[in-house]
Amino acid sequence: MTDAERSGPPLVLGVDSGGSGLRVALAPVDAPARRSVATSRTPVRTSGSGIDAGHMMEQLLPMALTLLEEHETAGARIAAAVVGAAGMATLGDALRAELPDAFRRELGVERLALAGDAVTAYAGALGQRAGAVVAAGTGMIALGTGLDRWRRADGWGHLLGDCGGGAWIGRAGLDAAMRAFDGRRGGSSPLLALAEKRFGPAGELPGRIYPRTDRPAALASFAPDVALCATQGDPVAAGVLREAARHIADAAAAVCPAGGGEVALTGGLFHLGEPLLGPLQAELAEQLPHATVVTAEGDPLHGSLVIAGALAADGLRLPRDGRLLSVTQRQMHGTAIEAGS
Repeated sequence: MTDAERSGPPLVLGVDSGGSGLRVALAPVDAPARRSVATSRTPVRTSGSGIDAGHMMEQLLPMALTLLEEHETAGARIAAAVVGAAGMATLGDALRAELPDAFRRELGVERLALAGDAVTAYAGALGQRAGAVVAAGTGMIALGTGLDRWRRADGWGHLLGDCGGGAWIGRAGLDAAMRAFDGRRGGSSPLLALAEKRFGPAGELPGRIYPRTDRPAALASFAPDVALCATQGDPVAAGVLREAARHIADAAAAVCPAGGGEVALTGGLFHLGEPLLGPLQAELAEQLPHATVVTAEGDPLHGSLVIAGALAADGLRLPRDGRLLSVTQRQMHGTAIEAGS
């Protein structure tokens, strides 16, 4: 499509790429909530060299073109796009090298931002306001800013961190189950019963967990069982969730701007409900007495559209960062500039 053919009303394109697949959204530049969405359940490939930019474009481009064709207004153009991806900070070198030209060539996009999924989660939850966001599902990461720079805590994976996340809770619950199986102190018979119901005989648990390539997800699948046991009065399960709440609050306190601000919680882990949210609210009140816990406004896909809208309107206030939020746009004389560091 030529530039003249793209002279219609401006739209923004948002992308959310993670372990469960790829989502692409298109929305009016000033109304991210009026989005249309296409979804692929095939995750973008990742290897030792990082996220596969070619594989991402193979999936993303047909979905984006379909959304454009379905848009009601002829000649609609994409004024800005944002790609949010898990692992962008450490595995996104190929995306930063290849996507700006690919988006410009295939979609006519002159303004592109590449963001870590924690950044799009932040923008989805708080927009462009100062504060802190905890994103927790299988893993756990906290991100905060006073709009000067990003502050990150945890998000280091299930072996080195993600403390308080789903995999952490599940592993702690399984530890208590195995303690009960052995007859050691700190065990929980209710957790043992649920572990065997979910995974099979306790003595066979190592063989069922260790060989799996999705070990974090397997561990996290037990987190709802831990919450169930806590609800039913098991003190060991309740203790696991209290400790998880302490870890989550620690991370939020580490990144929250001085003097407090807003703190938003986002992600599937918080669907565990009161067994986790009760102690977490208490921990946040103790560690961040001047902060206000607020409901997240939207999800990471919404956040990618919020950032894209700000980028299109020259109103991006979130801190630019070479790895967490990098921006590439075309100069007037036709060369690209990188405004991410």
